[in-house]
Amino acid sequence: MSLFKRQKSRKEKIAAIEDSSLEQTNAVPDDNPDDILGKLVDMPITEHLIELRRHLIKICVAILVIFLALVGFSRELYNFLSDPLVAQLPVNSTMIATDITSNFMAPIRLTVFVAAFVAMPYILYQIWSFVAPGLYKKEKKIAIPVLTSSIFLFYAGVAFSYFIVLKGVLKFFIVFAPQNVLPMTDIDSYLSFALKLFMVFGLTFEIPVVTLLLILVGIVSIQGLEDKRRYIIVGCFAIAAVVTPPDGVSMLMLAIPMWLLFELGLLLAKILIKEDKSATLTSDND
Repeated sequence: MSLFKRQKSRKEKIAAIEDSSLEQTNAVPDDNPDDILGKLVDMPITEHLIELRRHLIKICVAILVIFLALVGFSRELYNFLSDPLVAQLPVNSTMIATDITSNFMAPIRLTVFVAAFVAMPYILYQIWSFVAPGLYKKEKKIAIPVLTSSIFLFYAGVAFSYFIVLKGVLKFFIVFAPQNVLPMTDIDSYLSFALKLFMVFGLTFEIPVVTLLLILVGIVSIQGLEDKRRYIIVGCFAIAAVVTPPDGVSMLMLAIPMWLLFELGLLLAKILIKEDKSATLTSDND
């Protein structure tokens, strides 16, 4: 009959490890290397993979549900995406489809991207649920605001690229087109161009979070980043020149926010470190 007994899940084993570690709290501090994080290493790797598969299935199901809810509006979504381009085209110019399947596949691809974009908070929540059991209490306190700010900054980056950058870039390309050339953009090419622009700006707006994490983990220091500020600014312009389309407008619109976001992450790190030092001094005095 023991073969039919229910096996312990990953969460139950983690809870058992936590209960056993609580018995040693009087002798071992909370952030001791021999606590729950070290004991989780002894768990079979298959259990972690099974748990990871469960979270990945939930993510795929969430994206699929949102996709099925939006697929009926795929043409409206593409019209919304193409409005900045259509507004810049000459009177006798329209968008074209060079492939017979483009009229169907381009809106579907956009709908998949929008579904993943809408499901991003739930995706990060599932990632957090998988990682959280192995974190210390102090790391959990930092991780929650980091995840929240990451979602907000990614959405802000995509919105900035659509409402501000995309219009300026398209206007630049169309104005500088030769007079004997009539712009007629393929819908697949425009979709790939727009999605690349969205991803670049969405990830770029994560710079404050990355800067803050690098400082808090100890990989870099605030003084070191301040000393190398001039090189970082040059690097922002170099990266912007590589990842953006070959025009000065998009390069400036990416490089300047990258620099400002880096300064924001540096400022937040200074504030958090000062608060941490003051809290530590207060506890020592008590």
